[in-house]
Amino acid sequence: MTSREREYQTLNFYKMEGRGSVEETFFPWDMTLDRWVKEGLPEEFASANLYKNHFEDLEHHFLWDNIADSCKNYEKHLGFDEVKRFGFYIPFNLFKEEVLEETDEYEIKLCSDGWQRKFFKNSSLVHEIRPAVENMEDWLKLKSIVEKKLESICSSTKIKKVFTPYKSDHQKGEFTVRFRFSGFFWKPRDLMGIEQHMIAFFEQPELLHAINEFVLDTYIKILSQVFDIITPDVVLICEDLSGANGPMLSPDQFDEFVGAYYKKLIPLMKEKGVRNIFVDTDGDFTVLIPNFIHAGVEGFLPMDVNAGMDIVKVRKAYPKLKFIGAYNKLCIARGKESIDKEFERLMPVIRQGGYIPGCDHQVAPSTPLENYEYYIKKLKESMKFCGKDI
Repeated sequence: MTSREREYQTLNFYKMEGRGSVEETFFPWDMTLDRWVKEGLPEEFASANLYKNHFEDLEHHFLWDNIADSCKNYEKHLGFDEVKRFGFYIPFNLFKEEVLEETDEYEIKLCSDGWQRKFFKNSSLVHEIRPAVENMEDWLKLKSIVEKKLESICSSTKIKKVFTPYKSDHQKGEFTVRFRFSGFFWKPRDLMGIEQHMIAFFEQPELLHAINEFVLDTYIKILSQVFDIITPDVVLICEDLSGANGPMLSPDQFDEFVGAYYKKLIPLMKEKGVRNIFVDTDGDFTVLIPNFIHAGVEGFLPMDVNAGMDIVKVRKAYPKLKFIGAYNKLCIARGKESIDKEFERLMPVIRQGGYIPGCDHQVAPSTPLENYEYYIKKLKESMKFCGKDI
């Protein structure tokens, strides 16, 4: 069975032969990697090597494949199934950095993402002065700039150049593809900042829709071409829209400002052959699960345990919902007994299928490599039970 076949069957509730997929939720934390190198992980996987700029051409930073090979090799070394991680980022952050004001105490800069920030010379403190977008006039100017960047950086020729080299081996099933891009809550927040974004739901709804219409049109144009070359096994729509106390928008706001755009994009991705549509969101988003499902979302990661997300309870309420993650990362740092208990907690969902266990975020730097290696061993043992209750 190829990696692609195994992942597809694991996430789609098959009764597995041998074991289910053994994968990690996210690429690793740089500080964690550097600790593990000191503890015996090969030097080639130090953060300076794993996350170094592997490509000189600018398109690779937006048609994102910078860590596809290096992270896959790292995970293969540790014993995981082979996954390559890709993405697409709309080129909003290509401003020329400029010092706007300087004193003995600070500099005010126009940063590459279009924000103006104050940097203090004798402190790591950074004060945000003005976001990239405050109003419709700002947005229309930025949109005009980005449209030109898209023509040059993300042309059809460059899309083929970046992704075609991966096509053959992916079709053979030698690795699975996870493909990420920012969603319709995340992207306006990046441009406006958290507070102004929240206010805009009430005072500038037309601005949020203008941004998201452009984002949607861009995704339809670019992703259609990318997915004709290399079709993701899992798409991750990045939407950190919740905290420990719940979502930052109401169900009605979600339907209008987020879900409505999913309903236009997700059918296209399914037509292109995308196997699993996931949302990557932190916090407790329980109240929004019905809205996500109605909009076409099939699964979630990382299912933040310390924010109250319990997939055993969620699976009872939504039997066909798929998950990646949901393993309390803090248990790994605590040692073998804690690791074993966490797998026992998750075993009912493992046995039901439709679930690839992984950390509920990146493994913390407080975690010894020995503990993580034990976690991987127990993960492999646990996935022998994948789908047994089907």
